[in-house]
Amino acid sequence: MTRRTGPGREHVSRATRGAPPAQRLLETATELFAAQDIREVGIDRILAEARVAKASLYSLYGSKEALVLAYLTALDQADRKRYHAAAARLDDPVEQILLFFDLAVAAAKKRRYRGCLYVNAAGAYAGIELEPVVAHRRWMHTTLAGLLAQAGVADEQERASDLQLLYDGALVGSKVERSVAPIVRARRLAAGQIATTATRIT
Repeated sequence: MTRRTGPGREHVSRATRGAPPAQRLLETATELFAAQDIREVGIDRILAEARVAKASLYSLYGSKEALVLAYLTALDQADRKRYHAAAARLDDPVEQILLFFDLAVAAAKKRRYRGCLYVNAAGAYAGIELEPVVAHRRWMHTTLAGLLAQAGVADEQERASDLQLLYDGALVGSKVERSVAPIVRARRLAAGQIATTATRIT
C-alpha cells in the first residue's frame, strides 16, 4: 500500500526547509501533534519529516516528551500573543471576554475541528500534569476574572470558572460535530450570562 502524504506533510517540509534543526523539529512536531493524537506520532516520523538525525533530537530536546512540552509552551505563547493583539483593538471588557470564543471559531476551522489542543495533550498524557497546559488555563482564568471585574461582575473568580467551563464544552462540541456552531452558541450564552450579572463601570 502506498502511504498518502497529504497536504499537511508537504506543508511541514516547506515550513521547515533551511531552518536550524531545533526549529525544524519543533515546527514539524507542531504540525503533527496538532493534527493527530500525540501518542500516535512516532519519533521516527518526526525525524524523517523534519530531516533531522536522531542524535540531534536527543542533544536538543532530550526526548519526545520534552519535545511535547516545547510544543505546548510554544502553542501557549502563540495563543497569548494572538489574543493580546486582537484584544488591544477592543475597549469593552465584555467584548474582550467574548474574543476568546471568536478566536476559537477561527481556530476550529483552521485546525479542522481538532478541538482544544491543550485538552488533547492532557488526554494523551492522562494522569500526568503538563505544566504548559496548566499555565495556559491559569492565564485564561486570570484574564477572564480580571475582565469580569472591569465589567462590574461580582464573584469574578467563580464566574470566570463558569465561562471557562462553557468554553471547554464548546470546543468539545465543535470537535464532535465538526462545526463552529457549538462555539457560536456558547458565545451567545456567555454574553447573556455576563449581561445578567454585570454592572458596567463608567
